Amino acid sequence: MEVITTFKNKAGEKSTRWTFRMTPMRWVFMAIAAAAIAVIIVRFIAGLGATTNLNDQWPWGLWISFDVLLGVALAGGGYGTALIVYVLRRDKFYPIARSAMVTSLLGYIVVVLGLLIEVGQWFFFWRPYVSWGHASVLFEVFWCISCYTLIQVLEFSEVATEKVFKGAHKYLKKAMPVLLIIGITLPTLHQSSLGQLFYIMVGKVNVLWWSPLLPLFFLLSSFFVGAGMIIIESSLAGKALNHQVDTSVLQGLVRISGGAMILYVILKIADMSVRGTFAHVLAFDLPSIMFLGELILGCILPIIIAFSSLSGTRKGLIGFGILTVAGVVMNRFDVLFTGMGSYLNQHGGHYFPAWTEVIVSLGLVSIACLAYLFIAENFNILGHHESEAVAAKGAKTGAAKRRAVLPSHIERQAGK
Repeated sequence: MEVITTFKNKAGEKSTRWTFRMTPMRWVFMAIAAAAIAVIIVRFIAGLGATTNLNDQWPWGLWISFDVLLGVALAGGGYGTALIVYVLRRDKFYPIARSAMVTSLLGYIVVVLGLLIEVGQWFFFWRPYVSWGHASVLFEVFWCISCYTLIQVLEFSEVATEKVFKGAHKYLKKAMPVLLIIGITLPTLHQSSLGQLFYIMVGKVNVLWWSPLLPLFFLLSSFFVGAGMIIIESSLAGKALNHQVDTSVLQGLVRISGGAMILYVILKIADMSVRGTFAHVLAFDLPSIMFLGELILGCILPIIIAFSSLSGTRKGLIGFGILTVAGVVMNRFDVLFTGMGSYLNQHGGHYFPAWTEVIVSLGLVSIACLAYLFIAENFNILGHHESEAVAAKGAKTGAAKRRAVLPSHIERQAGK
């Protein structure tokens, strides 16, 4: 089943064609999204107490860890790819730039929605925009995430105006260099600030995760996980939209990510040496097992894949993507649940996510997946590199023909 909508321009001619192919998986996404929207409406009316298992001892739960901490990290592929392509000028990775940007935009929209749902008095969401003078880490995170989401919307507008509102396209294209600079700067602030948020909780976070370098760890992991997300996204897009990214492009991206992982692991080991926490790592209790799991599965194994022949195969790349994303997922959940769990439990706290919290989290992801599929089917985010390459090749061929014709033209003129 395919939904097709066509609009007409002023002359009555068909000008814009929108399509959305319905598949069994997309129906599942829509059902989960509908259930999540129903729960969100109840949450806005009845409050957090009616829809979550949060309490005074556990004010942060699944929504903060999944939608905000994890969502912000996994959406980091956008700024990382922009840094590689537009600042470091690695044009080899240009084919994945737009799809990474769209994935990042949708990820941040999910984060913003998650923040709105998570805040107790959600109807006062506008107050941080007008209430200044707060020396708060969360205040800075709120502003950076909000501004970066707006910047990403403007960046996507440069893509959207290729199909609609075409008159504005040339102006947005001229503004792209400025938007890209701002769009690379803002994530480095709030990615590290999320780590700063737990750094100030001295004595409340397990020593395996608390560190003076926690802001840097959050920033580095948000950078290298971007490659994993791009690989997973491109693999799923390959099946759903019949589009494959060249293996050499993903292999180069994986090795850049692997280099960042090596730096991350070295800093982790140096930090543990300075703070003397190796005894806690080798305790083989639940925290140490979780810590070793995220380090080995999420860093060591992906590094081996990145710098071996496995990175040249589709299966190896997918393995890298799954392990890298799983490692960052474990890290963000460990920092909140395992890292702070023992402290909160000692003070009478107990928390396990309610089914409504799980449904809302899955629903937000489903909405993002549906939005990505719609954008990929209707806007030029997957094939723009190929089309531009064909155009450039055509221009070169035309120039070559003109050069070939020119001598004979001169000869004819000389003969006359």
